[in-house]
Amino acid sequence: MSEQHRVLVGSARPAKADATRVRDADPEAPVKVTISLRGKVATEGVPNERREDAEKTKTVLERYGLTVDDVRLQPGSIEASGSVSAMNAAFHTDLGIYRSAEQGEFRGREGELKIPAELDGIVTGVFGLDQRRVARRAVAKGSGFMGTFTPDDLEKQYNFPAGHGEGQKIGIAEFPGGYFDDDLRAFCTGHNLPTPQVTVVPLGYNPPRSIQALRQLPAQQMRDAAEGLPEVMMDVQIIAGLCPEAQISVYFAPFSQKGWIDLLDQVIADRPVCLSVSWGFPEDDPDWAQIGPAEIDKRLEGLAKLGITVCVASGDDGCGDGLADGRAHADFPSVSAFVLGVGGTMIDTSGQEVAWWQAPGHRTNTVGGTGASGGGVSALVQRPEWQQQIQVDSLNPDGIKGRVVPDVAALAGPPGYDLTLLGKPAPNGGTSAAAPVWASMIARVNASLPASKQQRFLTPLLYQSGSNGHPLARAACRDIATGHDNRSHPPAVGYPVTAGYDAVTGWGVPDGVALLKALQNS
Repeated sequence: MSEQHRVLVGSARPAKADATRVRDADPEAPVKVTISLRGKVATEGVPNERREDAEKTKTVLERYGLTVDDVRLQPGSIEASGSVSAMNAAFHTDLGIYRSAEQGEFRGREGELKIPAELDGIVTGVFGLDQRRVARRAVAKGSGFMGTFTPDDLEKQYNFPAGHGEGQKIGIAEFPGGYFDDDLRAFCTGHNLPTPQVTVVPLGYNPPRSIQALRQLPAQQMRDAAEGLPEVMMDVQIIAGLCPEAQISVYFAPFSQKGWIDLLDQVIADRPVCLSVSWGFPEDDPDWAQIGPAEIDKRLEGLAKLGITVCVASGDDGCGDGLADGRAHADFPSVSAFVLGVGGTMIDTSGQEVAWWQAPGHRTNTVGGTGASGGGVSALVQRPEWQQQIQVDSLNPDGIKGRVVPDVAALAGPPGYDLTLLGKPAPNGGTSAAAPVWASMIARVNASLPASKQQRFLTPLLYQSGSNGHPLARAACRDIATGHDNRSHPPAVGYPVTAGYDAVTGWGVPDGVALLKALQNS
């Protein structure tokens, strides 16, 4: 373009002190910016000058090949997208990819920006070209309904790497419930996100797709579907909010041993990068036929060998896992050696993330929510080779040296998640929510890894030693070293929360940028 440019006053940025420019940004890579227009926020109607400024800015930006995606007249913001090369031309900058120990790789720039002369005095800021970090979270607080966590809050809390899960296939395992497209669209619209491609895969169970269809079911089927509906919509909305560009498949099966097996068979055929499972049952509950968990585990092993990480909630009933016999129990399939077991955290009144425990440590019908992170030592599954260094003994005096769960954790308790159900805010949580957070993280990380490092079963990698001699998880996770143990009354004692690995929050919660870097080097 031949138009003159003018310096955008106040736009100068120095090189980030601890960062090194490693390469030019891909000229074709997409970039999204927000452009501020002059004037204050319009509180009593939008002045004509604002409309004229917006129209003029849109016309000029389009000359440079940028697309105006959104015009917000009241605050005076324009959201535009385009390639790196178009952004360089429009704003006379030189975008590059930088790397720092703190942030990993990010897009950045140095020096001043210049804007087309026609926009001098109209455009007062251009934001989004440089992705460096400029703030630290002091107190974790959700910005959604009643303080619940939104997708943006989750991205910040767990330092998700850039992207939206492009090119990734994510599976979600569900049993009787329902799936309502309208709620997903309302959720995504409410968070200014695109609605992802969601495919419902019925495997012996065809879920109702509307409230009318739900009400037409026979009484027991209606109760089962209504009970499962919030679970399904929570799983889907968490993943949709964090990976809106991924292909999401929701597998529905009866909640029988056959249902488990049929579902996993289909997942093996489809080969997503990860599968989120928010369901489970005590591993030693007598309702299992012994061959049931064995056959399920065989399929989980196949998925692991295919490099598919199955993220499984560790349970919401503490170390008792819902069995009131005074003994500690672990939840299956989170206790399988071929999955990533996911426990729970919460944000305490000081804003610190701690282990999840709300009296009495297991789910009840009490208003306000109760529960605790499931976790402990398996009574049936031997401790795998990659977990031999973990020094956690069973609370049961006759316990074996079994597999220890969870491996990791994420938000399960207060303040909960910002969700939509039947068109209304429906905050929810539990380790059922933590599992899809980890599935989303795995998909986002996988999308940014080189081809040779993609599609790997994550769990044993977390335990393996890196070049510094420490487990990879120490670098890739933020340790949760405080909080209540996970007793569930009964048993009256739980596994303690400690520095390093423990049987309540595992290695801790994810640091997505650090996880990406660790997997790039492993």
